[in-house]
Amino acid sequence: MNPQELARTERILPPHAPGMRIGLFGGTFDPPHQAHLAASLLALKRLKLDRVWWLVTPGNPLKNTKGLAPLNERIAAARALTHHPRIDVTGLEAVIKTRYTFDTISWLIARCPGVHFVWIMGADNLRSFHRWQKWRDIAKLVPIAVVDRLGPSLYAAASPASQALSSARVPETAAASLPGRRPPAWAFLHGLKSPLSSTALRARRDRKPGSTG
Repeated sequence: MNPQELARTERILPPHAPGMRIGLFGGTFDPPHQAHLAASLLALKRLKLDRVWWLVTPGNPLKNTKGLAPLNERIAAARALTHHPRIDVTGLEAVIKTRYTFDTISWLIARCPGVHFVWIMGADNLRSFHRWQKWRDIAKLVPIAVVDRLGPSLYAAASPASQALSSARVPETAAASLPGRRPPAWAFLHGLKSPLSSTALRARRDRKPGSTG
């Protein structure tokens, strides 16, 4: 990485310091919605996090990105929605040119020594986690917090990844210890019961007269 690129990554990295407990919440956020915010606030409280970083990705390798809103628009919408002193929104993946979660987390761990990262995902993502590139290695990099959602939580516990990582599951009563645990370690966080999804909101948006994509 040349000096110019290094300076640019310095600017896009949210505030951090050794010893901080930071949740990483990745997604396309197209569009961001109140369930995303509620999941972040739940993780902040239950995991006793210092901050949550929203990693707005250029695109999901497992999904069709046709019609995806421009990255800068999604980042702006996410910042307008969160407006929280402990939630940071960044599009760093576009700058460091990582496409997969494993590469992004690896980069962050190398760049932020001493920070206790936790990956935050919805129960719907746990269902398909075994399809992510190097998903077993992701589980070895950072602890994972799975936030339940209305519907997906019912079948997420029976997913291939959940079964494969069953011995690493931490009781929800001990979720606050997750950031300090050596991975693999994961916990299910209950309490969020929102039916909102970006897929449904995007479909509704695209059906509006005059919409494009």
